[in-house]
Amino acid sequence: MAGTIARAKSRMKILALELSTIRGSLAWLKDGVDLFLREWSNDRKNSGALFENLDNITKKFGTAQIIVVGLGPGSYAGTRIAISAAIGLQVASGARLIGLPSICAIEAADYCAIGDARRKSFFFAHIRANEMVEGPTLFTEVELKSKLANLEGDMPIFCSESLPQFDRAVIRYPSAVVLARLARDPDRSFSSPPLEPMYLREPHVTMPKEARSGNTGVQSATGRTRCSEPVRPTGL
Repeated sequence: MAGTIARAKSRMKILALELSTIRGSLAWLKDGVDLFLREWSNDRKNSGALFENLDNITKKFGTAQIIVVGLGPGSYAGTRIAISAAIGLQVASGARLIGLPSICAIEAADYCAIGDARRKSFFFAHIRANEMVEGPTLFTEVELKSKLANLEGDMPIFCSESLPQFDRAVIRYPSAVVLARLARDPDRSFSSPPLEPMYLREPHVTMPKEARSGNTGVQSATGRTRCSEPVRPTGL
């Protein structure tokens, strides 16, 4: 049965979107063959390159049967744009929509990924065979340096932005091609809709002065309690 499913997926048309870092990418696989890859400098304030490439790919290959999106952790804005674009394509085509952590979509067998999680903290994850086997976990700079010092000397450490304080870290970006290949694996676990960017912290409430003096919540114009947005770390 598993073999039948694997053969069926190898014949599927798969579209992958990855926008969690400063390098955006799109990939198209059909019959297990990489037919299309586009990479570009990902301007988080301008998604024009994404939609231009999506237009080109749909005109050339038609509609996908599976759409897979990188979920971060990384640029919240970029990941949200990728998810929104994928939802629009899924609604129009009826394709299956799935998500996978972007840090699992790096071309390497066994590695660690780190990134700046803001608020003077950094995340760490260990990935083996494109599956997370540890993390992502938050550390202070001192804690992460200690963690990395205890790794095997030949363990690759990747990040998607310059982190000079961690001298073993090498910049490496997630790839839509890897996402598309992983989407063919019938034994792999994926996120299902509704898709959301990966959060490294729980949402928190920011209380204004009047709330601290007795009110129980921050009221928006609609009358609902307003929470501050969750931390949206950049980097990998």
